[in-house]
Amino acid sequence: MRTALSFLYRAAEFLGAVFLVLIGVLIVSQVFSRLVGRMVPGADELAGYCMAASFFLMLGPALRRGAHIRVGVLVDRLHGGVRRVFEVICLGFASALSLYFAFYWLRMTYDSYDFGDLSQGVLPIPLWIPQAAMAAGLVVLVVALLDDLIAVLMGREASYQSAGLQSEG
Repeated sequence: MRTALSFLYRAAEFLGAVFLVLIGVLIVSQVFSRLVGRMVPGADELAGYCMAASFFLMLGPALRRGAHIRVGVLVDRLHGGVRRVFEVICLGFASALSLYFAFYWLRMTYDSYDFGDLSQGVLPIPLWIPQAAMAAGLVVLVVALLDDLIAVLMGREASYQSAGLQSEG
């Protein structure tokens, strides 16, 4: 199970990086095309979709690596069972909230697909495509939060606590 979860996190991380590279390619192509008096149609819109996809796909892996900005003023001062209870409450709330957002985002993505919604920019892009990448990122975040919640319930540290001590494998 750990191998499958690690693969999921790495795949989301890789796809997020691919979308970042695509942003760079779109920007560079736009710059060079302007130098020769041309324009890349829809490059700004595509770069925006790539940015959203990259952001959402990186949420889960960033949590696992401890890269999210967290307010540890209170948690860092707690120890033992009190800290564990607080971590369980926080991870449970975050899991529930993320699951709520993922469920409704998946529903919206399906509706966009079902209705044939298209973007209003220069290129008529089916909206379900960028929405699906964002939904996938939310699902990976839910899995990562539940993974950490189960770990803390079993008496282990959450991934973000030990991220600086070891790399995930």
